[in-house]
Amino acid sequence: MDPGGCRLNGGQGGESGGPSSGAGGGMITLEDLESFSEDQQSDSGNGSLEEGETTADDEQERLLHYWQDVARGHQVEVPRDMAGPIQQLTSNNHGTQDRQPVPCTFIFRKEKCGDVLYEKRHYEKAYWACITIQEETYEQSICYGFMKLMRYICQQNSSGSYLGMTIPIVTVVRTDEAHTVLSRAVTIAYYLPPEFQGQPPQPFDGDIVIEEWPATIVYARAFSGATNDQIILNEINMLADILESPGIFLSDSFIVASYTSPADTNRQNEIWFLERL
Repeated sequence: MDPGGCRLNGGQGGESGGPSSGAGGGMITLEDLESFSEDQQSDSGNGSLEEGETTADDEQERLLHYWQDVARGHQVEVPRDMAGPIQQLTSNNHGTQDRQPVPCTFIFRKEKCGDVLYEKRHYEKAYWACITIQEETYEQSICYGFMKLMRYICQQNSSGSYLGMTIPIVTVVRTDEAHTVLSRAVTIAYYLPPEFQGQPPQPFDGDIVIEEWPATIVYARAFSGATNDQIILNEINMLADILESPGIFLSDSFIVASYTSPADTNRQNEIWFLERL
């Protein structure tokens, strides 16, 4: 993998490697676990245990089976070795650790008739863990990429510790110059929390690369609902029509930022245009 493949400045990944709407219904992300309520955990079991008798192994099995059931709807197989990371992330997300937002500086917001057309923000240089992957479908690429990042976040790193969740999780997508075709190779990236920025834990998985992304000016437009190839292309073209001076932006690399679980009926996303350096 080309380490430059996942930078915010739009560098291309050396190896090949979004969620769907109607047919697929979305992708599995780290945040799906937050929508996994206590009732769902209880219902996914066999109901044979009395309250207080559930063992850690039983809990882990129920969580794994829930994820496997959800994943089959996206033609994705969740392996058994994901049981530990799934359980750990679920426990932390329902505990005291909050999701940390990626820090940025608001510059200005353009509105029309009370609607926000886009926001301009500045993001400082920072370390991100990223993986460029290409599967048969866009949804599969996102799902398998997130599972790899989950393992990294959940102790499969040189610090041996749970790193904590940050939002948004971003996906770098690439298009042709006319913005009519979305590349199947996508890059999924996770911002390292501030306490790990000084010395980023190294991943055990060689497919994950730690990159220091440069400071970047982003033009962000919010949209809700599921994301697939056509929806992303529509959002790219919509923002391109709104923005003045299109020549100052990268023309073939964009970011889809996800803030909420794709299981939500009103999922919150943004499309990001990146100002040329």
